[in-house]
Amino acid sequence: MRKIAFFAFRGDEMCFMHLVLNAMDLHKKGYPVKIIMEGEAVTLIDKLEKGENKPYLKAKEMGLFDCICKACSAKLGVLEFNETVGIPIKGNLEGHPAMEDYIKDGYEIITL
Repeated sequence: MRKIAFFAFRGDEMCFMHLVLNAMDLHKKGYPVKIIMEGEAVTLIDKLEKGENKPYLKAKEMGLFDCICKACSAKLGVLEFNETVGIPIKGNLEGHPAMEDYIKDGYEIITL
């Protein structure tokens, strides 16, 4: 079965919600799925947590979030908050999550 790693880069909430819905759908159908928060998308965590966004919270409960980028969180001023939400912070590629880790594990990369 194909394995999918969604790298969310855009800070647009509507775009991100489509990513979350697709990740949950694939997971429910048996696909191994991971969501990696990168770029401007790291700023969405605060808004989604405080707004109690149901799809986001469901995906989080399902364990679909693999990590949040350390470098982008720091650069965009949200590192301290992101460290409190229970999603691992990762930065093994000059502060960013390395795509190679997922590729080596057989994941296809989808960026949005």
